[in-house]
Amino acid sequence: ERRGGAVLYKKSVPMPDNALQVRGYDFNNGVDHRALLQSYTSMGFQATNVGLAIEQINCMIEKRLEPVSDSDQEAPSTCPCRKGCTIYLGYTSNMISCGVRESIRYLAEHSMVDVLVTTAGGIEEDFIKCLAPVYMGDFALPGKDLFEKGHNRIGNLLMPNDNYILFEEWVLPIFKQMLVEQETEGVRWTPSKIIHRLGKEINDPESVYYWAYKNNIPVFCPALTDGAFGDVLHEYSAQIPGFVVDIAEDILRLNNITVASNLTGMIILGGGVAKHHIANSNFLKNGASYSVYVNTGQEFDGSDSGARPDEAVSWGKISTAAKPVKVFADASIVFPLLVAESFALHADRLIARKKATQ
Repeated sequence: ERRGGAVLYKKSVPMPDNALQVRGYDFNNGVDHRALLQSYTSMGFQATNVGLAIEQINCMIEKRLEPVSDSDQEAPSTCPCRKGCTIYLGYTSNMISCGVRESIRYLAEHSMVDVLVTTAGGIEEDFIKCLAPVYMGDFALPGKDLFEKGHNRIGNLLMPNDNYILFEEWVLPIFKQMLVEQETEGVRWTPSKIIHRLGKEINDPESVYYWAYKNNIPVFCPALTDGAFGDVLHEYSAQIPGFVVDIAEDILRLNNITVASNLTGMIILGGGVAKHHIANSNFLKNGASYSVYVNTGQEFDGSDSGARPDEAVSWGKISTAAKPVKVFADASIVFPLLVAESFALHADRLIARKKATQ
């Protein structure tokens, strides 16, 4: 179309017949939460990425439910990789600090994921919550006032110092016993073995790692000493002299699971160690077949935390044939929605599969 000699609108090339039209949920149809979530794919922006993430996770689940014959793998039957797809869930410590912990616990309780990877806070705060509560606060509470009151702020959450005292009183005797076993039985402790043992000792169904212990789900935390665990090891070093934590054995264990897997799927909340530890393991598999990132990081500074999935494709950490998704959003909003429309939706089938393989 010409106006005053200028071309304002170039003629459009017809859209493909299968092109998805933008359309949101119509509340004239009533309040249907499932239909609302299903409408996200065609809503646009990050809602569409949430819809695509749901599709990716459901693909992981469907592949994981496929039967695997004994001839398909050389790994022993106790290996979590003996499934059509091994699902890795990674998350930073703030996911355990907040109420996302209950979503993660649900997945561990029903063996819906196969491998967990997190940071030190993602381990210790789960046990701390079994000993004492964490409270709601406010992002604007002054740090100086909180310090004087002995309250630590995690975003808009509050962790009293007394909680760490309770944690030290609980974990130190266990560390002492573990040292005895190291010296008398030759036990070589790794972060995953320590987490497994503490999951047994906490004996509390509110705990993520109690269920990881019960269901033999390996939990990897290469930075286990970066928090209260490290504080205990430092403060009480005279009481547990020579206590050794071997991280090398854990990387062999994680990588062996990955290599032995048929296919792999990654669900990663946040960045840092939890994100890269899983992705780097999948480098040995020529890349994960399915990948979902949920974080608010950006890539302009070259950080791995903010990198989009396509950067991992360049390293061979995500398969070139994959259709990875990154949701740019707060995982405390998004992850429970993803669980609702994937794992929880298929709970009956997943639990039946778990019982059939026990």
